[in-house]
Amino acid sequence: MMKKVVKFGGSSLASAEQFQKVGEIIRAEESRKYVVPSAPGKRFSADTKVTDMLYQCYGAAEEGKDFLAQLDAIKTRYQEIIDGLSLDLSLDKEFDMISENFTKKAGSDYAASRGEYLNGIIMANYLGYEFIDAADVIYFDEDGRFDDVKTNEVLSEKLAKIERAVIPGFYGAMPDGTIKTFSRGGSDLTGSIVAKAAKVDMYENWTDVSGFMIADPRIINNPKTIEAITYKELRELSYMGATVLHEDAIFPIRKEGIPINIRNTNAPEDSGTLIVEATCRHPKYTITGIAGKQGFASITIEKAMMNSEIGFCRKVLQVFEDNGISIEHMPSGIDTMTVFVHQSEFQENEQKVLAGIHQAVQPDNIELESDLSLIAIVGRGMRSKRGTSGRVFSALAHSHVNVKMIDQGSSELNIVVGVRNHDFENAIKALYDIFVVTKL
Repeated sequence: MMKKVVKFGGSSLASAEQFQKVGEIIRAEESRKYVVPSAPGKRFSADTKVTDMLYQCYGAAEEGKDFLAQLDAIKTRYQEIIDGLSLDLSLDKEFDMISENFTKKAGSDYAASRGEYLNGIIMANYLGYEFIDAADVIYFDEDGRFDDVKTNEVLSEKLAKIERAVIPGFYGAMPDGTIKTFSRGGSDLTGSIVAKAAKVDMYENWTDVSGFMIADPRIINNPKTIEAITYKELRELSYMGATVLHEDAIFPIRKEGIPINIRNTNAPEDSGTLIVEATCRHPKYTITGIAGKQGFASITIEKAMMNSEIGFCRKVLQVFEDNGISIEHMPSGIDTMTVFVHQSEFQENEQKVLAGIHQAVQPDNIELESDLSLIAIVGRGMRSKRGTSGRVFSALAHSHVNVKMIDQGSSELNIVVGVRNHDFENAIKALYDIFVVTKL
């Protein structure tokens, strides 16, 4: 029989009504055996996520202030869910323990993790599944790095004996038992870890959208959904700001060949987006997606005959490394090389960097540009479609967008263009129009 891990995001579990939707989804298929819940998210736009409430509450405790009123407000959120589901369940003991540990200053990771922990208890009670505390099966080493080998070994053995279980997302434990969390959105990663350990056939990640959109819906009105996307394409889009799934969530299951299905809790009839290692499915459009980030600066170094100077690029990049600045892109010519960096990182040490470059390679000239954006056009369909770069230039030219840089990866999977920040949205609209609306 098919086995699935199902992970539900905070908006999917924000209220008793949302819990009921989730319950219907899980019970609709026998295959949905392992459930990974997030903490309750916002019930409405002006609401506060429980994780943020816990951070604020613990902050008061850490400062020695009275935090009980804030903790009671969190308890009320959970009690509303329990009452709405008509469950015979009390979280009094759990909240007494939380209060005690907050007083002892158990740490912000412990505080934040309680959102998932409590939601997991409610979910297990509601479904009649076994509850497994993530602290007992998700391990970090002494340096705070995720211990994938030990986790997989212990979790695999545990799940082999349990047919149906709820494992809270977002956290695990250090060797001494101290609670340690992943970065925000880390419940996606927990779902992937559980999917690998349980050797399931599918990892369903349920959220409040019907999969990945081809472009940002804040810029494009009602963009098309991506039907299928490869791990490589997903990494490219996630790196450039697409945020439906935690970008590290693909690593635990990629080698196992387990597909991820992004689904919508509020529209379970939608098929969503399927994320796979590889596929023979032809993409509907030449591109799979468009994503971008703003706030970059470029440093162009000019020197005659630099192409014949051994170690030139290495020396330049060493200057950025010495100043703790990461490189985003690096297009080059015969006598020029341009380095794109995050403007906020660069500004702090810009004069040290410029001086370092002069000392390292004695350039003829250095030119700076700020307030730039990078946009990635990603798609496996570009490999078999001629003239994609030409269509990119044509679309941007027709929208009066000046291209500051263009860089195509050797895999022919992505094209990155640099534009000014004020042209960012117009550029994405132009690219979406030519590749999706007019299907060129």
